[in-house]
Amino acid sequence: MGQNLIRPKIDGSNCIVVVPAFNEEKSLGSVLAGLVESGLRCVVIDDGSTDGTSRIARQFPVDLLRLPVNFGVGGALRLGFKFAVANNFEAAIQFDADGQHEHHEIESLFREANASGADLVIGSRFRSTAIGQEISFSRRVAMSALASMATRYTNTRITDSTSGFRLVRRPLLEEFASHLPTHYLGDTFEALVLTGRAKYQVTEVATRMSERAFGSSSASRLAAVSLIARAVLAVLFGLSQPFEPSPNRD
Repeated sequence: MGQNLIRPKIDGSNCIVVVPAFNEEKSLGSVLAGLVESGLRCVVIDDGSTDGTSRIARQFPVDLLRLPVNFGVGGALRLGFKFAVANNFEAAIQFDADGQHEHHEIESLFREANASGADLVIGSRFRSTAIGQEISFSRRVAMSALASMATRYTNTRITDSTSGFRLVRRPLLEEFASHLPTHYLGDTFEALVLTGRAKYQVTEVATRMSERAFGSSSASRLAAVSLIARAVLAVLFGLSQPFEPSPNRD
């Protein structure tokens, strides 16, 4: 029988915030201002932006990595996680550049990670009555179905499998740096399933998320349906490269 090992305490001294950004010049400044004010180390991944995203990032004391073309959120995150591993961070926070996530909620992720020893902590919109976002009925149905699948694979109750607000710690962080799926929903739902299959511990904590301050989702409704179906098929047929099993548990 495996057992939980003593894990290093996660806080702002050994955790970096990874911020993927594609054409987010209008919202990135306020996002980084809040993170920097909180004393958190940040790395911005400019995912092939054609606007002033990099210019805004350079106005703050953060690390900036630029991709020559748009790789998508998953590709940008993988680069950010590689940066975290290369710079010996114990954990990384996945944090959107569009203003939906609130920097003060990161403390909730720290508390949950330290209390539970979990490898992956998800900030869930649906464990609180204060959701802060308008979500259509059809989208809620799809998200509920994905959450049910994720619950089965992780052996824990998941309410928000597509949340992009997460804390991931070593050694799972190294798996994310090497093998995080980069297609739509690969970095959220599919990564969560791969984490569960490899027997890493997953938990959720209630967090509030806001509406996007600017812009809109990159996928149309029809495209989203197609991409959700693709993610489900990838999970059911094991099309993604598996993660190495957790060394801390049987």
